[in-house]
Amino acid sequence: MAAAFIKIYPENPDPRRIQQVVDVLRQGGVIIYPTDTIYGMGCDIFNQKAIERICLIKGVKPKKQNFSFICYDLSNISEYTRALSTPVFKMMKKALPGPFTFILDANNKVPKILNNKKKTIGIRVPDHSIPRTLVKELGQPILTTSIRDEDDVIEYSTDPELIYEKFKDLVDLVIDGGYGNNVASTVVDCTADQIEVLREGMGEINEFI
Repeated sequence: MAAAFIKIYPENPDPRRIQQVVDVLRQGGVIIYPTDTIYGMGCDIFNQKAIERICLIKGVKPKKQNFSFICYDLSNISEYTRALSTPVFKMMKKALPGPFTFILDANNKVPKILNNKKKTIGIRVPDHSIPRTLVKELGQPILTTSIRDEDDVIEYSTDPELIYEKFKDLVDLVIDGGYGNNVASTVVDCTADQIEVLREGMGEINEFI
């Protein structure tokens, strides 16, 4: 059965449509949704079968893939990570919500299927109302991974209708939240003494250090 395709306006997300998406997540569904950077694919972080489905779609092994969580805010983040140093906390407080993925030391609450050998996790708080509202209503983070395009020129798909055509037989629901960006988040490693940028993306982290 083809995936549901629903329009949600970022300026004022319709609570009934948000609830529709949350119901899909609670039932172990896989969704595609907009963020402040590119469109992402995700599921409930505690649903192992849904995570395995995403890995199948992407052709990766769960332990080898660097997945990230979308959290609602900083206090939400602290539930899944070891204690943050004061400089890291201050930087994240200034930078979030925003187009950053912070690599942090994971704690024991992170599902084992996601714990890579390094015991780290990527955390996102996007500056976008749809994913944050979904997380708030779901009551826990959403696993997120980017949707890449096979096109040699365009790395990421930005048109939700084209995304739907491509993934409608693989996922359960696609949110049309308008055109996305085609630049991914800036990835910042906060697990060592020195903060290190692993990937330059949309965000400029030096403004917040």
